[in-house]
Amino acid sequence: MTPSSISSAANDQSVDSLIKTIRIPPRPSMLIDVQTELACKEPDPRRLAATIANDVALAASLLKLTNSSFFGLRLKASSVEHAVNLLGMRQCGLLMTGIIARQSVQVEKVSLVKFWDFSSKRAQAMSHLAGQMRICSADMAHTFGLFCDIGIPLLMERFPDYQQTLDIASQQFEHKFTETEQQRHSTSHTSIGALMARTWGLPEEVSTAILLHHDYEVLNDGATSETVRSLIALALVAEYSIHKYHGEETLAEWEKGGQLATDFLGLSHDELEDCFEELHEIFNHVH
Repeated sequence: MTPSSISSAANDQSVDSLIKTIRIPPRPSMLIDVQTELACKEPDPRRLAATIANDVALAASLLKLTNSSFFGLRLKASSVEHAVNLLGMRQCGLLMTGIIARQSVQVEKVSLVKFWDFSSKRAQAMSHLAGQMRICSADMAHTFGLFCDIGIPLLMERFPDYQQTLDIASQQFEHKFTETEQQRHSTSHTSIGALMARTWGLPEEVSTAILLHHDYEVLNDGATSETVRSLIALALVAEYSIHKYHGEETLAEWEKGGQLATDFLGLSHDELEDCFEELHEIFNHVH
């Protein structure tokens, strides 16, 4: 081996060792059960309801969400089975995935309330946009929106100074977000997030999009799956709309990839503004 290949192999080994020190939560058995039921040839709403009802805390969270103002249902769900019937199995599956993720990913002494609020808004926004534009499944867009940045709390748990890294990376108008992470920690939230997505049995397109979602030039790469590129472009529009909703007009990531995303989605300036208006109306109902 040449000195450079020896050095490269040693570096790969040290990165592998580092990744082993980052806690990737195992896929919870409840999520496996929910995913298995939904993947059945003929999924059964009663069986799904019975599975969810086995965990009192999860069942209570599902009922609370079902009866929230976001869904604005005329009837209030009185039981898990009632909730499944009112929302439908697929929607219940999405809600359960989000509830289980929140429960599984926690960082000691760090509040993730803002993180999950942003992730929920992004998931809702992406699901809405995917449904309107019909460029990928609304369910997959929702899942990606929820898990897109899941590597962030995992790295917060591992590195005490990771918040500082986030602050620096989010102000980079030229360099990739992940370059800052690589320089400071030899890994990135995209790599760790993709690893968790695979561990949790999420669709392959979701884990690939998580890995690539700060590489905006991929939007022009015909060799990359259309679905993966759609998810990355939709996520950027959704995130910029959330920032605008909170009165923040400048977003470094939008400066780097916004034009590529709108070109890929075929959105004119006016159409983009209409999207923001629709999404802000949705955010007004997300609690």
